[in-house]
Formats: sequence, structure tokens, C-alpha cells
Amino acid sequence: MTFLVWAVAAYLLGAIPFGYFIGRARGIDIRQHGSGNIGATNVGRVLGRRWGFVCLALDILKGFGPTFAAGLALVRPPLDSVAWLQWLAVGLAAVLGHLFPVYLGFRGGKGVATTIGVAAGIYPYFTVPIAAALAAYGVVRYATGVVSAGSLALAVVFPVAVYAYWRYAGLKLADAWPLLAVSVLLGLLIIVRHRENILRLLHGQELGVRTDAKPQ
Repeated sequence: MTFLVWAVAAYLLGAIPFGYFIGRARGIDIRQHGSGNIGATNVGRVLGRRWGFVCLALDILKGFGPTFAAGLALVRPPLDSVAWLQWLAVGLAAVLGHLFPVYLGFRGGKGVATTIGVAAGIYPYFTVPIAAALAAYGVVRYATGVVSAGSLALAVVFPVAVYAYWRYAGLKLADAWPLLAVSVLLGLLIIVRHRENILRLLHGQELGVRTDAKPQ
């Protein structure tokens, strides 16, 4: 029951549409401008880099906050598969809140920033891999000038890096398989939410904004 309360609270916090509220505070509905997305990239494009960074920080924090707090409150070593599932489910709930916010008719962002926050909150088993994924994001983002290409690189590298770190740390598969499963799921969610971007990339029509360095 305690775990369910944490998961619901994480969803409700993750569902807070900071990009939408920032737009409203500036007198616009961000969903009607730019790409129509409520994430940091579109906020930065429409309202300027400063507001994009504000949105980025808030979207990261709403993933990090409940995940890190749940780790302190619920998790006691040694961790078995049940403990991992409970902790990871809290983080996953925050990401699902961002993707499908109840406050906006379940039409949310693309989940990259909130996933980064969640990964940072699961130290070190997701924190180290997300650092590698962010490096991949940076390389691809600046090589191509396309934000979505960097985000897709992050989505692919993250679960691969989780697997590599899992092997390095010598974790037992019977106990730590939820780490691998949830990292793959988070990567897939990002990829699915970028399906329109993928189509535009394939047709050479994706928007490139080299001055915008914020994940969606």
C-alpha cells in the first residue's frame, strides 16, 4: 500500500505540465506554437533559451524528486527483484505522468528530461548509465544540429549502458533484472513518443536548431 501511494504521488507530480504553465505565465498556450509540445525544447524555441532551461530543470526535478525520495524511504539493502521493482515503478510513474498528464487530457511531452531526472535518482545503477547516454546525446545533437536525433541516441544508449554497468557491478540477474527491463521500457517510450520526429528524419524534414541545446 505504501508503494502504491508513492507511485500515485509520483505520477501526479510527473504530470505537472511545467511547460504549459510557463507558456501561460508568458501569455500563450505553448501547445499552439512551435511543435505544439509542452517540453523544454519547444518552450525554448518559442519563448527563448532562458525559459527552455527553466522548463528543463523543472521537468528533470519532477522525475528526480519522487524517485530519490522513494529510494530513501522504501529501499533497504540488499535489494532483491521486488525492491527494485517498487523503486523503479515510482520513477516510471513519474515519467508516465509527464507523457500522459491527467491535467492536460493525457497529452504530454516526450519524456527525455523526466527520464534523466528519474535515472539520476537511482544512484548509481541508473545515474552512471544516464551520464553515458547524455554524452551520446551531446555528440549526436551537436553533430547533426537536430535535438530529436540526440534524444533518440540517448534512448538507445541508456539501456545498453545499464546492461554494461550491471555487468561491471556484478549484479545477479535474478535480483537486478528489473533494472534492465525498466531501462529498455524507458528507452522505448522515448522512441515511440518521437515517432513523428523519426519519420521527418527519414525524409530529411526534421527541424534543426543548432542554438537550442535542450532535450525535449
